[in-house]
Amino acid sequence: MKKTAPAPLGPFDLLADYERRSLEHVAGLPEQLDAPGLWRGVGYRVGARRLASGFDEVREILPLPVITPVPGSQPWMLGVANVRGNLPPIVDLKQFLEGERTVLHESQRVLLVRQPGGDVAVLIDELFGQRSFTQPQLLEGEQMEQAQLAQGRYAHFIDRGYRIDEHLWGIFSLDRLARTPEFRQAAA
Repeated sequence: MKKTAPAPLGPFDLLADYERRSLEHVAGLPEQLDAPGLWRGVGYRVGARRLASGFDEVREILPLPVITPVPGSQPWMLGVANVRGNLPPIVDLKQFLEGERTVLHESQRVLLVRQPGGDVAVLIDELFGQRSFTQPQLLEGEQMEQAQLAQGRYAHFIDRGYRIDEHLWGIFSLDRLARTPEFRQAAA
């Protein structure tokens, strides 16, 4: 008896099959879908701190655009850039929070953040991409204090932290940053 080839899949069925097969190979994903207290966001580094912010707070992630300096602005205000016809200010987040300038490099990224009156782009040191955290990884009271994630100016923007292996992650509120009067007043 001769075997017949299966009927070709339609475009939707083909995509569904690709998704099913790719999800079979993602480590830990099925368990994370129903994980207690699951939180997801964009992971990045500012100085020595690993931070994450909610997807709803980051409009877009961009390579560092060409920056035009703005005379008379704060040192952490690097200038403005043309992003598809809009001119968002570019802020060195590390310099704003720590007083130390970020060393610029070729693969630098900025997070485009919505704020009242228009978007702002914050410069980060390194982008880690999507990060997921679960309730068992959450740092509780004393653990959070010992982790020293929310010290100095970071204390205003980090409410909780997580530990994954040896790495500590602070959940950084870009929304709160964008509403901070000092951040909104970039004139020197």
